[in-house]
Amino acid sequence: MAQAGIHAFVGAATRKIAPRKEWFMLGIVLGNLFPDLDNYAVAIATLTGSDPHGLHRTFTHSVFTVLLVGILFFIVARLQGQSKWFNLGIGLGLGIAMHIVLDLVIWFNGVELLWPFGGWVNFWEGISPPVWFGKLLNPAEFLFFALFLGWLGKTARSQQTDSEALPTLRRWTIAMWIFFLIFTPLAFVMSKGFLTIFGAFYLLALTATFVLTVRMRRTLAQA
Repeated sequence: MAQAGIHAFVGAATRKIAPRKEWFMLGIVLGNLFPDLDNYAVAIATLTGSDPHGLHRTFTHSVFTVLLVGILFFIVARLQGQSKWFNLGIGLGLGIAMHIVLDLVIWFNGVELLWPFGGWVNFWEGISPPVWFGKLLNPAEFLFFALFLGWLGKTARSQQTDSEALPTLRRWTIAMWIFFLIFTPLAFVMSKGFLTIFGAFYLLALTATFVLTVRMRRTLAQA
């Protein structure tokens, strides 16, 4: 997977061409973040001693998930009688599809496009990054979270939107920079236990970014 913060930036970059519909841009950015939440399933399996194989880049990276999200939010929109739920669902579906494409194009691991029926695709099969680069990729997650949250804050201040969420956003932005500065050297000096500690903080950072994106939805809508 590419860094989740990169996915968020890619989703936000569509704001110039995306329709100005309520919750649509929110859906696109959340959809770009959503597939990597499958790391929660990996973490639970690891902690319970279960086999985590087949839990990452599978069920959340499938074309059938894109279709299911669209159908689910169409039903919710009809039941609620509010088009914003349909807009959110379409945005989520597009965001998930964008995430899948980006993972295929710029990453070294494949995705199971047709899960649960197989369909594993890897454009970079047989190619591995240098060891030092591979170690740097994990702490870089925090770098791109920090950059994305910093962009959200800057955009909100220029637009004068979501001002009530800015103090929390600022604290989390600083926290992401701190995580990046701490985990970068640890990635190179820790031979055991790094992924466990990193994984816990990564899930915390991903969840915080997801929640903050929801809180900054007016900023995304006007960006």
